[in-house]
Amino acid sequence: MAEETKWNYKEMLDNLYDAVYFVDPDRRIQYWNRAAERITGFKAGEVVGRSCSDNILMHVDEQGKSLCRESCPLAATLKDGKPRETDVYLHHRNGHRLPVAIRVTPLRDEAGTLIGAVEVFSDNSDKMECFFRVQELERLAMLDTLTQLPNRAYLEQELRARIEEFDRYDLVSGLLFMDIDHFKQFNDTYGHDLGDEVLKTLGATLLHNSRLFDLFGRWGGEEFLGIVRNVDAEGLERIGNRTLILIRTSRVRRQAENLQVTVSIGGTLLKAGDTIESTVRRADTLMYQSKKAGRDRFSMG
Repeated sequence: MAEETKWNYKEMLDNLYDAVYFVDPDRRIQYWNRAAERITGFKAGEVVGRSCSDNILMHVDEQGKSLCRESCPLAATLKDGKPRETDVYLHHRNGHRLPVAIRVTPLRDEAGTLIGAVEVFSDNSDKMECFFRVQELERLAMLDTLTQLPNRAYLEQELRARIEEFDRYDLVSGLLFMDIDHFKQFNDTYGHDLGDEVLKTLGATLLHNSRLFDLFGRWGGEEFLGIVRNVDAEGLERIGNRTLILIRTSRVRRQAENLQVTVSIGGTLLKAGDTIESTVRRADTLMYQSKKAGRDRFSMG
């Protein structure tokens, strides 16, 4: 009877929409449900028996600080027995970063002894909104098929609308112009297939971590553009630096290697008299300032 009850619980957990995994006191994963597989890309057979910090989820916060080594919510709960909730960015198996809301609860035996912890997490990006946006872009033939981001035609249309909004209602939007650092080196060293993986990983990080009313797309080649609505200089700088960190802490898988990708970013707010050309040119110039300053940087102006 007890065995039957155990399997009923397993079936229930496997059919939850939220991801669930259990760890023992040494943070070794003992159980990994189907939602955890779906959200992270890691199958149960790849992670059960391994430490959660062993190149699996590798949670970071908005500052890019590794929570597996510092301030790990699971480790803290295993130490003091208190539940915790927080928002973090996990490492997807494909390399990109994904925002998740996590809840950690201690596990105790009948005597009250702490025997492990359970972490429940859910995708914090609005997947349905992304889904409908992709559908619309496909219908309008304005989707970059490689990265699944809006293409240049759609970005120009959106930027034109934001300029008109600024001229009429004084609602300020900002631009983030991004260029992948050493992209030619990726292609020359590893081949164009790996270069495509770099573009797709960066695109996935931008897609899953943008606000619903902002728009990130592929401008062309290794250049990407973000249009950030209703923002001031401080807010644009915060979003630019967060984007820099999330891309820096993403990884592109190549056999046994995890390759790091960085970008240089230029950020600017709309100004009186701006056109699409003048705004993009200004952001592009600032991006090159980031390149000259050593790359993997954000320049604002």
